[in-house]
Amino acid sequence: MKRARVIVLDNGASTIKVGVTTSPKDVRIITNAIVRSKVDKITYFGHEFDACKDFSSLHFRLPFERGYLVDWDAQKAIWDGIFSDHVLNIDTAETSLLITEPYFNLPNIQEVYDQFVFEEYEFQSYLCTSPAALIPHGQLFSAPGLPKPECMLVVDAGFSFTHIVPIMGGVVLWSAVKRIDVGGKLLTNHLKELVSFRQWNMMEETYIMNDVKEKCCYVSTQFVADLEACRIDKSRNSIVQEYVLPDFSRNRHGYIRQRDNLPIEGEQILYMGNERFSIPEVMFCPEHIGLHQAGLGEAIVQSINLLPEDLQGMFWANIGLIGGSTNFPGFASRLMAELRPCAPMDCEIKIYESENAITEAYHSAMALAKTSALTNLSVTRAEYLEGGSNYCRKKFGMDYERGGNDEGGRTPPPSAPAKVRTRTVSAMKRR
Repeated sequence: MKRARVIVLDNGASTIKVGVTTSPKDVRIITNAIVRSKVDKITYFGHEFDACKDFSSLHFRLPFERGYLVDWDAQKAIWDGIFSDHVLNIDTAETSLLITEPYFNLPNIQEVYDQFVFEEYEFQSYLCTSPAALIPHGQLFSAPGLPKPECMLVVDAGFSFTHIVPIMGGVVLWSAVKRIDVGGKLLTNHLKELVSFRQWNMMEETYIMNDVKEKCCYVSTQFVADLEACRIDKSRNSIVQEYVLPDFSRNRHGYIRQRDNLPIEGEQILYMGNERFSIPEVMFCPEHIGLHQAGLGEAIVQSINLLPEDLQGMFWANIGLIGGSTNFPGFASRLMAELRPCAPMDCEIKIYESENAITEAYHSAMALAKTSALTNLSVTRAEYLEGGSNYCRKKFGMDYERGGNDEGGRTPPPSAPAKVRTRTVSAMKRR
């Protein structure tokens, strides 16, 4: 029997990475939001955002809130566009699905995943798992002439949170997973507040400030020294950059102006001084913004200390970075500088960086989707109709009560209520 083609959908809170096994290299990165432009009064659903020309004063309706999918009406509208002939052009009833979900996802939200996949879209089969659980199938930890390690520690710095996820034998060790409540969204919002207080009012310019963050920010390996250096006059300061704000009426996007370039009349300049490194610093020192949690280095140490003592050295030697917030220049160097004093003297520390940290989980998922192992891991529609969501939970092995914990070492309540904004699937009109 011919295997059904598989859709790989890395359903991130900021962007969706999606593709089909028949074209594994053709990954589409789609904004996971419904965006309303206040200038041209147009609403863009997911993939349609590529057609937007004026990125000022955009309003984002995000399906995810605080890391969990709660606005299912918005998410369905975005998925409908992805499955349509505008993007993938596929018949979901003749396709299988591999989709990612948040870490420690709540059971009532997981059930809505099942309902949408099998009752609304009628997929043949599907596998729902966390991004880090897919990494063993990819190439992040590959080294020439060596087998992939059995023990690895994945640092997933995403949009809402940063998770430290130990994996042994391809299985996530949930009892040692740690979470920091700092992600790309918080960093962008923090940058908006700093810039709005010091220079321009940018509180409504989320898209522009996110672009500033990605182009200007870096992780400092000597934070105090760089902070002192920024006190020097701007003209003699090597850290300060001039970001030219975009002018969408002239179809001109924002860019960093080089020092030897003369200013153009009418340009609006945003001076990025200590903001360049103080924003990413929050990941390593959350207390800078009053968040009383361990920083990234300390959280990694806490996670490894919860693992079997005779195996801890293997986790120190296999630390992988995924997620968009690990793309800051200097991130791996700073992390190494923080971890080395905390690790045993006889332990080697090695940090693996992704060629593309944003799509690393997608490519790992695609590698799994092209193997026969996916069939054994997936739930078919017939199995769901017979056993319901309980069968999906057993098959996917998502019993977090076995010892899973959040950043404070507490077990998340399995029945904790979540405000899920959706109608029942049976009541929703098929589009």
